[in-house]
Amino acid sequence: MTAHSSAWDDDYRRRGDLWGGAPAPLPDLPANAAVLELGCGNGKTLAALLRRSARVTAVDVSPHAVALARRHPGTAAACLTVADARCLPFCKASFDAVFLVHITGHLPGPGRKAVASEVCRVLRPGGAAFFRGFSVEDMRAGKGAETERQTFQRGDGIITHYFTEDETAELFAPLVPVSVRTCRWQMRVRGRDLPRAEIEATFQKAV
Repeated sequence: MTAHSSAWDDDYRRRGDLWGGAPAPLPDLPANAAVLELGCGNGKTLAALLRRSARVTAVDVSPHAVALARRHPGTAAACLTVADARCLPFCKASFDAVFLVHITGHLPGPGRKAVASEVCRVLRPGGAAFFRGFSVEDMRAGKGAETERQTFQRGDGIITHYFTEDETAELFAPLVPVSVRTCRWQMRVRGRDLPRAEIEATFQKAV
């Protein structure tokens, strides 16, 4: 386990369910689609995915996260395993859809490229990848120690990379970008409205 992976596992071990609330809106999926979620965490998005498809596989590099996801309401039907998204234990062209919700940005540059390459490998022709990651416009961009360009490390050792739309599209080539956009909203903190921003993208593998 790398230092970045250990930092996440320690966080889940200490704090338990890190992510609550409602998941982000999900796209419609064919009823029998083979779906893969990378970085399932404590199962927040996983339960919602299982309401879209009965064939969902989810992985996380943190054993503590996977244990929490197993206990999350509504995840019993999922196939859960501990695995590194940079080197997935699945055959080529195994999935119709791959979800990456705030996982890619928690890796350094070579790791982000490895994850994108693995997504391309495990997607079937015509399959889609759904990505979310923080934008350079987000209020947290620039906070912490900069370890790479637009990548910052918090005191607990977890890093976050902040994306641009062009960078995101380039990262997932040769997948075809169907939609790459910045989602913006305001968060009120101590009486001030601060900018939050994510890159949301959909890519398709050519047939």
